[in-house]
Amino acid sequence: MSQGPRVAVIGLDCGTPQLLFDRLADEVPNINELMRRGAHGELASITPPITIPAWACAMTGKTPGQLAIYGMRNRKDSTYEGLSIATSLSVQEPTVWDLLGERGLNSLLLGVPPGYPPRPLQGWRIPCFLTPPTVVKDKPDKITYPPELWSEIDGILGGDEYIFDVPNFRNQPREYTLRRVFEMTERRFKVARSLVTTKPWDYFMLVEMGPDRLHHMFWQFFDPAHPQYEPGNPLESAFRDYYRALDKEVGALLEALPDDVIVFVLSDHGARPMQGGVQFNEWLSREGYLTFSDDVTVPTPIKEAPIDWTRTAAWGDGGYYGRLFLNVKGREPSGVVDPSAYEELRDEIASKLEAMDGPDGGKLGTTVIKPQDAYPEVRGVAPDLLVYFGDLAWRSVGQVGTGELFTYENDTGPDGANHDRTGVFVMAGLPGQPTGRREGLSLVDVGPSILSLYDIDPPEGAVGRSFL
Repeated sequence: MSQGPRVAVIGLDCGTPQLLFDRLADEVPNINELMRRGAHGELASITPPITIPAWACAMTGKTPGQLAIYGMRNRKDSTYEGLSIATSLSVQEPTVWDLLGERGLNSLLLGVPPGYPPRPLQGWRIPCFLTPPTVVKDKPDKITYPPELWSEIDGILGGDEYIFDVPNFRNQPREYTLRRVFEMTERRFKVARSLVTTKPWDYFMLVEMGPDRLHHMFWQFFDPAHPQYEPGNPLESAFRDYYRALDKEVGALLEALPDDVIVFVLSDHGARPMQGGVQFNEWLSREGYLTFSDDVTVPTPIKEAPIDWTRTAAWGDGGYYGRLFLNVKGREPSGVVDPSAYEELRDEIASKLEAMDGPDGGKLGTTVIKPQDAYPEVRGVAPDLLVYFGDLAWRSVGQVGTGELFTYENDTGPDGANHDRTGVFVMAGLPGQPTGRREGLSLVDVGPSILSLYDIDPPEGAVGRSFL
């Protein structure tokens, strides 16, 4: 080990303060002990609070607009073929480990998104949940960096499969998904415990996807506030059981870490019970902004719908938040919105969305955000509006053809939770650090704060600042 600080980050994807700090606090004694001897608080996520951009922003100190990553799917260009197309989500801006590597310091990364394909670094990397199952099967020399690390993982697990994610987890039998979530977490932490004792690292980071998969698939079985909750259901204890197991793994990893390590436990965003879905494009069609060349009478993904672009001013995409795109003349191939009318139309649609009523006749409480108001710089093909239906209580559903505005079925598979604006933060081990609850913490400040422990300035253009 080199002289100087050693920092370990344990990322719990979708870690939610209402659970870790309150409702399930009794199930996580090891995390509670970190909180007792350190600092903790709620961690404001980014706009939008989505996994891929959130972890990237945390580790660069930059915003989604600066990174040109606005979610799991990004338009690769302004052609209509780019709608809902997943593009390369690698981060080109310098990350914490890039800047450490420039100084000869080693990083050990497990599952940090966006992490596939695994870019070279000064150290070792096991990629994230984006790793395709076909690569694991057919190209084992392309999985890790360096490639020989993969055989070491196989040895640690004794031949058991290293689980990057639960493929198609929304459409698997629930008992299968739950079992695989437990196995995924157990095996990732087992590999981590071994590697932190055998690799000469200066910076260690692990991101566990288990909490995210648990929340999305099982929230309705746990939370009485969820519209689908039924008391006494067979899966009611899934949250409690998983958090107990997760905390046990965290505790074992803490025991394997050096005594002088500075430990962070944090999440990229929180979660909340999903009340249902708003069929975004059905609404746009009813309002006269989206026109089809033929009637659509069966549920159809918007990217497959017969859109008449010569008579369409706007269309939307689905996900945990809604992305609205205007069909701007000179930007899109068959654009009809004159650039001089762009702001007026954007304001008009935003006002209508914010005034939208819910299925009960009361205001849905939708929030609409312009990227230019959220970010100091807007790169790539950003949505023209970011829409939080019901302020994230409802998801955006992109399909058309049902004739309904509201749905209680997700077009990509069952889902019981939506993302929320606030994650968790715990830090312990820094000599002389104040203890107790901290306020005003922001995810984008995490990377600059870590760099400050090594006396390294944030990368040029970073909006994040150290809170240490």
